[in-house]
Amino acid sequence: MTSPLLHPQLAGCRRVFLQAYELPVRIGIHDFERHAPQRLLIDVDLFVPLAASTPRHDRLDEVVDYDFIRTVIAERVAQGHVGLQETLCDDIAARMLAHPQVRAVRVATSKPDVYADCAAVGVEVFHLKEKPA
Repeated sequence: MTSPLLHPQLAGCRRVFLQAYELPVRIGIHDFERHAPQRLLIDVDLFVPLAASTPRHDRLDEVVDYDFIRTVIAERVAQGHVGLQETLCDDIAARMLAHPQVRAVRVATSKPDVYADCAAVGVEVFHLKEKPA
């Protein structure tokens, strides 16, 4: 698989990211996963054109704020139990991509406590807005 970072539509973009955001999340399809939240790690990369993310006056309103990423995740997680990591990744990615300045997004989730013999199990998605006509 080729890295999404090499996609030609991402040339001239700034990467804004949140790494290893740890939250207790109600996620999973098994009965035991429905009784209590699990530790979930979430990574998000937003790709924003430099023209829409280069501050001229060193002000927060000139860029995509990290708080936007955290707020979107918190709002989705607060909606309640989700069965699959795939569903959660897709939901978060769609909400991030709805931001007018975001050209592309990568979302990864991982459950670090599922198996004792590995660091984590997870899912990752990459979505790119269609080129404007």
